[in-house]
Amino acid sequence: LAAPRFSAAYRALCAATGALLALAGAVFLLGAFRGLGPGAPPFGGLPLGPPALYFVAFTGCALVAWGGALASAAREPSRALGTWTAVGLVLMAVYRMAVWTVGDAPVPPEVPRIEAAVFLAVALAFVWLRPRAARAEA
Repeated sequence: LAAPRFSAAYRALCAATGALLALAGAVFLLGAFRGLGPGAPPFGGLPLGPPALYFVAFTGCALVAWGGALASAAREPSRALGTWTAVGLVLMAVYRMAVWTVGDAPVPPEVPRIEAAVFLAVALAFVWLRPRAARAEA
């Protein structure tokens, strides 16, 4: 089987998306730790209790790991990682559109739509730039 060829654009997409996810995860994780102290300011302007902060911290850890996996895929690319990243981004976009539809967001109404559009555009890039599957050579 011939190994798939990964383009420089696919590698750059993995690296950039990985860096952004890891950075967002670090912000979530540090914000959760900051919110544990007595009299701590609300996280992102939202007052959260200990159970919610647990999920914020858990999300931060998952984003750091996802970002690290994508950053490592920039060096040694993987078709599967790009595919599952696209699936995750589509699910994130679906959730943001649900928030926009319900109107239950503490942000201007265009923000969830813009976020959903960005998630879908990046998901499309992961699918579009993904290399073809390896083919058997005769």
